[in-house]
Amino acid sequence: MRTPLIAGNWKMYKTEAEAVDTVRQLATAVADVTAVEVMVAPPFTALSAVAREANGTRVRVGAQNLFWESEGAFTGEIAPGMLTALGCTYVIVGHSERRQYFGETDGTVNRRVQAALSAGLIPVLCVGETEAQRDAGQTFSVLDKQMKIGLQGVSLKKPGDLVVAYEPVWAIGTGKTATSAQAQEVHRHLRERLGGQLTPEIAEGIRILYGGSVKPGNATELMAMPDIDGALVGGASLDADTFSRIVRF
Repeated sequence: MRTPLIAGNWKMYKTEAEAVDTVRQLATAVADVTAVEVMVAPPFTALSAVAREANGTRVRVGAQNLFWESEGAFTGEIAPGMLTALGCTYVIVGHSERRQYFGETDGTVNRRVQAALSAGLIPVLCVGETEAQRDAGQTFSVLDKQMKIGLQGVSLKKPGDLVVAYEPVWAIGTGKTATSAQAQEVHRHLRERLGGQLTPEIAEGIRILYGGSVKPGNATELMAMPDIDGALVGGASLDADTFSRIVRF
């Protein structure tokens, strides 16, 4: 049985004070939710304070990125051990915005996934196609390449060590959302792909999240699909009340 994970990616929003206030409200709003795991990924400047505020609550904390070296002269980067020391459980890896704006490739995503696993962090591996790729019928070939390279050399001790997030690039921040049937088709394909790369048993237990304009109004329908195990939420996660309604899908 896969426990749903509803994760909020706060991107480059919220000062430390704003982030602490939001996680405090969120923790109160989901205090009685036991069947769903909740995670937020604030900006690096607020990670420490948010982790302290979330400690002892139902809210887990993740980072939005990491570097693959444990230390060194890498100005502006964050090491895996720095995140675990702050109390992070998860780390988002390979988000489309990192790929689009900061030159991340499937190869560097793979190094980040491996570094996260080695440090005891759970990577949330993001994959997804652009609108042009979908229109050209390339959705599955694009995802297959991202998965093949992104998970190259990876072996898992248990399914809970990895989360995959399908985020169609054309649906991120656009208001467009894949239909529940479209999302389910892709999630089923990704699970089959995981079964080939890892093992069918491991793949059956890995949580695959949907991301792309998830809101309270569409969360219930999406989460009803058999291979959708949660959501990676962007804009709608910035408000504690809105996000908590998604958590209660």
